[in-house]
Amino acid sequence: MVKYCIFTGSFLKLIILKGKKMERQELLFYNEYEKFYTMSKSSEVFPEFCKKAFGEDFSQDGFSDVQQIDRILEYLPNKEEIHILDIGCGNGKMAGYLQQKTAAYIHGFDYSWNAIKTAKDLYPVKSDFKRGIIGEISYPGSSFDMVISMDSIYFAKDMVSFIGQIWGWLRRGGIFFCGYQEGDVMLKTEDVNSTELAKALRKNGIVYKVIDITGECYELLKKKREAAISLQEDFYKAGERNWYDMLICQTECACKPFEEFCKEMARYIFIAEKT
Repeated sequence: MVKYCIFTGSFLKLIILKGKKMERQELLFYNEYEKFYTMSKSSEVFPEFCKKAFGEDFSQDGFSDVQQIDRILEYLPNKEEIHILDIGCGNGKMAGYLQQKTAAYIHGFDYSWNAIKTAKDLYPVKSDFKRGIIGEISYPGSSFDMVISMDSIYFAKDMVSFIGQIWGWLRRGGIFFCGYQEGDVMLKTEDVNSTELAKALRKNGIVYKVIDITGECYELLKKKREAAISLQEDFYKAGERNWYDMLICQTECACKPFEEFCKEMARYIFIAEKT
């Protein structure tokens, strides 16, 4: 399993949460993400890094570049008013980008108070951002034309149940679009159909298609590493060496040949339409 670092000096560990409703301190990586979104709001260097690495500044901590996000536009229903829900929306920048491209009404939830406050400040028009937890937050049925989860579905305590919940939120003709990675938070499985997400979709009777973007991910990680190294001095001068170290830690896996990389990691885009 590839080590995946979100904060200096600590590797992410999958916390198994059972039983009672999650308390704040038990939430997966909660403290790290609160610090991350505080940093991304105040830093002058990190937005520049995101633009160099990903093509747009969505305050990315993971793997979603503008090419992956632009794929979403291909699946948006052709209708006058579109409602999009972003699961784990962070500070809303990805949803805001989609709104800019489509004039959609954007919705999002995230467990980070810092992220949601920023999202509300940045996108006050045709938007609804809430602090919420996967598996606990609810929306009325048939509310959305598209539900997006880019590297957030892993936080579900019960993925089968949560996929069923998402399916209920979608309108007929609506699209579930999910970026899903294995080899960091989720263990690498034999193939796409053996992933936890694929199994959860099948258990809900949902037909899906998959785009394997493992190769794209590998190239993106190399670009991410190069962008970080090019800004090393700026990170250091800004007193943000810990965030530079995080980026280097996250991209170590791209230093090995692709043949070795894809034995340990995989990245997919899942798409399912509610007919």
